[in-house]
Parts: sequence; structure tokens; C-alpha cells
Amino acid sequence: MGRKISVDSATMMNKALEVIEAHYLFGMPPEKIEVVIHPQSVIHSMVQYTDSSVVAQLGTPDMRTPIAYGLSWPERIHSGSAILDFSKLSAMTFEAPDRARFPGLFLAWEALRAPEGTCAVLNAANEVAVAAFLEGRIRFDQIHSLNTETLQRVAPSKPASLEDLLGIDATSRSAASEIVKGLKC
Repeated sequence: MGRKISVDSATMMNKALEVIEAHYLFGMPPEKIEVVIHPQSVIHSMVQYTDSSVVAQLGTPDMRTPIAYGLSWPERIHSGSAILDFSKLSAMTFEAPDRARFPGLFLAWEALRAPEGTCAVLNAANEVAVAAFLEGRIRFDQIHSLNTETLQRVAPSKPASLEDLLGIDATSRSAASEIVKGLKC
């Protein structure tokens, strides 16, 4: 993983963005999307059907697998990842995400319930926040507050075109950058 993705994993913003992706890619209402913490990182996704059965996608915790699938879709190619050895799995545990520890995760549902374009504001703010953290201009614990304040400052209108979306992104990045200037590291 790269530096940004490592920070997004630590703040759980990677999961927040995946919640937003699930909504837009699969048409899932936000209230039907759940996140579960799975420390072993063996189960990568699960879908629960109307009959209450669950289908899960399992694999070793290695990003080469989804990258290979993305590059070869709809085919499957060898990714270079290790084969999952079920006999070596001692346990798989799950827990609900802690709102106090990972407040950024819950911004996904807020953004999805807000006016269209708000998810773009959140993404842009987070990219500015993580870059500022990696450059040593803000502390790790300020990433969430920067994202939240940017969401409060920028009121997007529904994007009707790519140009509109890029405008929301630019406005959000500008607002987040101004907030960074006011924060003390």
C-alpha cells in the first residue's frame, strides 16, 4: 500500500470511501450498507441475501488480488498472491466499528444523506488532509476535524457534468487548504 492508503486505512476513510462506492456502484441504499471490522483481513466483502444467507469473498490480505481482477475483468488471472490456507486460519473475528475511534468512517453515511456532490467534497477534503498530515503540516488527529469542517463550509450543488464535479472538487480542495493554514501542528 502507498502512504495515502496507509493513512486512510488507519483512519478508516478507506472504508468510508468503499461505503460510498457500494452505494453508487451497486445502487445500495446507505442504510443497507454495513461495515464490520475483521482484523484478520481474510474476508474482503460479504453480501447478505433476502433469505439471510451470506456470500463472502475470501483471500489472503494482498492487494495484488483485486488489482489483478481489475486488470483482467471479467476474466481471472494469477495475481501472485499466496493461496489461502484454511487449515492455518485459527479464528476469524468481527466487531462493530467504534465511532469514537474511527469518526471518519461515519462521514460516509452523512455524505450519502446530504445533497449530491457532498461525497466529492469529502473525498477532496480527505485528500488535502492526508497530504497535509504526510507533509507534517497537521497532526493525525486533525484529519477528521479538517474533513468535517470542509463538509460544513462547502455546500455543493448537484453536479450535472464532469466539469461541475471538477468544480466541486476544486472548491473543496481550496476550502480544505484554507482550513489547514489555520491548524497548528
